Amino acid sequence: MEESHVNSFALSFENNRLSYCGQDCKRIPPGLWRMYGAKVQYLDLSYNCLETLSGLEQFPRLEELILDNNKLSDGVGFPLLPRLRTLSLNNNQITDLDVLIKKIGRSFPSLTYLSLLSNKACPNQLSDVDKDDSDYQRYRYFVIYKVQNLRFLDSRRVSPTEWKVAVTRGEFMRVRRPADDVTDASTPALASFNRQRPLPVDFAALGKHKGAYGKCHYKYTGKHSEGNRFIVNSDL
Repeated sequence: MEESHVNSFALSFENNRLSYCGQDCKRIPPGLWRMYGAKVQYLDLSYNCLETLSGLEQFPRLEELILDNNKLSDGVGFPLLPRLRTLSLNNNQITDLDVLIKKIGRSFPSLTYLSLLSNKACPNQLSDVDKDDSDYQRYRYFVIYKVQNLRFLDSRRVSPTEWKVAVTRGEFMRVRRPADDVTDASTPALASFNRQRPLPVDFAALGKHKGAYGKCHYKYTGKHSEGNRFIVNSDL
């Protein structure tokens, strides 16, 4: 399908709400913003193959933007949309949460609803089996701290308790991923070690640990003993 043309059978426009879903387009067809850009307040472009949002700046009145199930990655750019309150990016290819949140902060100052489920940047078990509930909760604190107008994150309301924790500690709640080039492919054991999540630290127990010291009561004297290398014939 020519991306510059619009499939009128797939298009729905009513009450300033525009839907153009499931058309395998890699970019926003120019026909959409030429015909509807100045009017649209709700735009649904889900279930396409979008790799760029070029042309989105032609929707200045936009308040809700649905981009689920596309191919948007960390390089995607967002125009300034001061009225945008809802952004849904579920099931895309976004991995860098820090970069995404910085872009969102610059482009969408009125944002109150954000959903990032099924992206690597959202550390829950839908997108990463190595993450658990504590990783996801830290992610929530961090995003709420960075986007303080949020009222909903992923399909869940931001609770007053979450907001209080996020304001005071959210800056330190990043869920970091190891860089791909940190380990050498020639040292698989080291690579495996570096991928492990560190054990949680019990800060209350710091300084109270009691080591176990004493004499060893056993001595290995088998044929594979390291000491056998130093036996000479006169000792036999």
